[in-house]
Amino acid sequence: MNIYRAIREEVLVPIHPAGWPFVIAFAVVGLILGYYVPLSLAVSVPLTLWCIYFFRNPVRTIPQGEGWMIAPADGRVISIGEAVPEAEMNLPEGKYRRVAIFMNVFDVHVNRAPIAGKVTDSLYRKGKFVNASLDKASTDNERLALTMEVDNKAKTKIAVVQIAGLVARRILCDAKIGDSLSVGQVFGLIRFGSRVDIWMPLETNVMVLVGQKTVAGETLIADLTNTQKEPTGSVAR
Repeated sequence: MNIYRAIREEVLVPIHPAGWPFVIAFAVVGLILGYYVPLSLAVSVPLTLWCIYFFRNPVRTIPQGEGWMIAPADGRVISIGEAVPEAEMNLPEGKYRRVAIFMNVFDVHVNRAPIAGKVTDSLYRKGKFVNASLDKASTDNERLALTMEVDNKAKTKIAVVQIAGLVARRILCDAKIGDSLSVGQVFGLIRFGSRVDIWMPLETNVMVLVGQKTVAGETLIADLTNTQKEPTGSVAR
């Protein structure tokens, strides 16, 4: 029963609008090739189904809590360390806590706002396409940085950075300067393997561990109110 529910909730779900051109192209090319070379259907059909799967946009249950930050991407946490953000993010000077989430080609690639706030800056930067799991990808790779002013009394500034990877070649972002995003709201997508970094004040309590899997819109990654305890332990394999 759990298998059927997982299929219904994670596979039989809506497709992100950006995926339809690819799904249609894969299907049309597959049908044409299949007409002339029937054996090609053995390749084209699985590729079309994979394309549908890649662009899936499942419904997520957004946790609600003052100061709670949720994962902007499905994937694996590869870093929760301290770092100094690039000047392009227009964040107050100093060190920040950076939570980096790596997405492989099988993860949902729709990105969601980690917290409610207003977009104050948006900057796209061309770059390389090295493996997104490498630390240098945050400064060397093609990326798009969104800076947000959180809807709290302190008007905390955070940043969400979409980073292209080794296979990724296109970053899509619908959010623009002046837009107000609600927590968990879909704001973009990165095609075919990538990474998302979340920059937050250094003193923020991070609620995830390196190696942990995250679910966009559902996994609690940090608490800006600092009322939660920092995580301890290890990830079970």
